[in-house]
This record gives sequence, C-alpha cells and structure tokens, in this order.
Amino acid sequence: MNLDETDLQLLALIQSDDSISTEAMAQQVGLSKTPCWRRIQRLEKSGYIKRHVALLDPEKLELGVSVFVQVKTNQHDADWASEFANVVAQFPEVVEFYRMAGEYDYLLRVLVKDIPAYDQFYKRLISATALTDVTSNFAMEQIKWTTELPLPLANQE
Repeated sequence: MNLDETDLQLLALIQSDDSISTEAMAQQVGLSKTPCWRRIQRLEKSGYIKRHVALLDPEKLELGVSVFVQVKTNQHDADWASEFANVVAQFPEVVEFYRMAGEYDYLLRVLVKDIPAYDQFYKRLISATALTDVTSNFAMEQIKWTTELPLPLANQE
C-alpha cells in the first residue's frame, strides 16, 4: 500500500491524539467524514495502525525509576535466545526489550518504583536464566520521550 500525503497526515493526527474524532480529523485533512473513516480503516487493516492505547503517567503510578539494563551472554543458540525472550516476557517491569549488535547482546528498559524494587527485579532476573554480565544504568532525567514516529510529511522541514 502506498501512502499519500493525506494518509500521512491522518497517521500524524492519530499518533498525536488517538481520541480525536473522525470528524475533526476529516476537517483537518480536507476530507468528508466517511472517506476519512474509510482511510483510517484501510490504514488499520494494512497494519500501519497497530493498536489503540492510553499512555499512562509512570510518575503517578510510582514507577519513576527508569533503568537501562545491558545483558551479555555466552549462549548464542536459537533455543537459548527463545527461552530468554520467554523469561523476559514474564517480567512486567520490562517495558522495552531489544536484541542488540555490539558489545552487549540485549538491552532492556525497566520501570520500577525505586532502587530496592530494581534490586528485587535484578535478583529475579539472574535467578531465572544464565547470563554472563548484567550492567544497569539509571536514568537521572528524561529529556525527551515520545511515542510519535517521524513521518515523512511534505510540510515538515
């Protein structure tokens, strides 16, 4: 599916505020309500819109400590990697999880209430699987955070 400028404008609006009405989006992109709704449905069906969510405030939920955990392993077979992914998926504190190229094999972003909560997480993690090295970096300040993807809109320069 090729995206045109209107599709990109709709995606930008949706990712900025998913609660915006179809009517308001239609007005902003120069369509009537029904064609706008059809485009949004097509974008969803094509997989450009993965799901609709509410973004919660971690501070209000007492999850103000963000930890970036770098993991090294000496096991690089597919079975171990699959098992490790299954283990990590069981930890609700892990909000992002990546297999990396470079010095470390995996990167996890963990949200917890405080340092003792992270220590409990760490002990559960190292008990659940064999790891060669685990390095933790605590974020001191969040300077930028967004869920909005950089879309190639013609009016952005």
